[in-house]
Amino acid sequence: MSAVVAVLRYPLKSAQGEQLVAVQVDREGLRSDRTWACIDVVDGTVGSAKHPGRWGRLLQVVATVDPKGGGEVMVGVDGRRAVAGSRQADELLTEHLQRPVRLTQDVPDRARLHRQLPDDPGLVQQWMDDAAAGQEMVTELSGARPGGRFVDFGAVHLVTTGALARLARQVGRSTVDAARFRPNLCLDAPRDPAPGQELRIGDVVLRVVLPTPRCIVPALHPDPATPLDRHLLTTLARNHQTAVGDFGRAACFGVYAEVIQPGRIDVGQVVR
Repeated sequence: MSAVVAVLRYPLKSAQGEQLVAVQVDREGLRSDRTWACIDVVDGTVGSAKHPGRWGRLLQVVATVDPKGGGEVMVGVDGRRAVAGSRQADELLTEHLQRPVRLTQDVPDRARLHRQLPDDPGLVQQWMDDAAAGQEMVTELSGARPGGRFVDFGAVHLVTTGALARLARQVGRSTVDAARFRPNLCLDAPRDPAPGQELRIGDVVLRVVLPTPRCIVPALHPDPATPLDRHLLTTLARNHQTAVGDFGRAACFGVYAEVIQPGRIDVGQVVR
């Protein structure tokens, strides 16, 4: 029997996450998770750290939901803060990201993002036709729909302590920080649940959909002066290849899940 050991939410796509003790889960995922994104004013693409050269500085941005319950999101950089959706917030992030941006909750039709593929061919997903390691490209944000959220695919992303411990042994370290993989939930479990498996956490019911294909983001650090963690990427490429439904094979870590029954999740709750 496993338990929830961490709950994380990312109000602004690719910004730092909030660690929570409890959260309400809706059909679309954790309440207020990835509900905001930066949009490049020039080409209309969604800001994502999948292209570190363009958007890596988003990882330094703090985004938090108003704890008083109003749903307002505050964004902050170097101690300066502004309300998401305000002119001040757009100006703050435009200055920090060094490109003109606006924050929005409205997912564009056929939302697109820039990405840079890792240098290791083992991290080029099989369904990316004719893509090459290290290539820069623009792709659709497959999980995002108008009226929805800025998610890559699934509503909820899960990792487990067992999988993290195995990865740490593979890379020769004492630990690997779960935050590298930007999960919503970290479960104290020996292995990841399998696609199709249902998880009951209190009143919440989740159904695992697919393993999570990995991009360049787990190798990044919020400090841009810190080198890319190539050893971690190589380890994922060599040891974590798996089938992703009918799409093909990819280096994966963690799983995506859909919400079958909404409710509240608390840290420490048992997963059945």
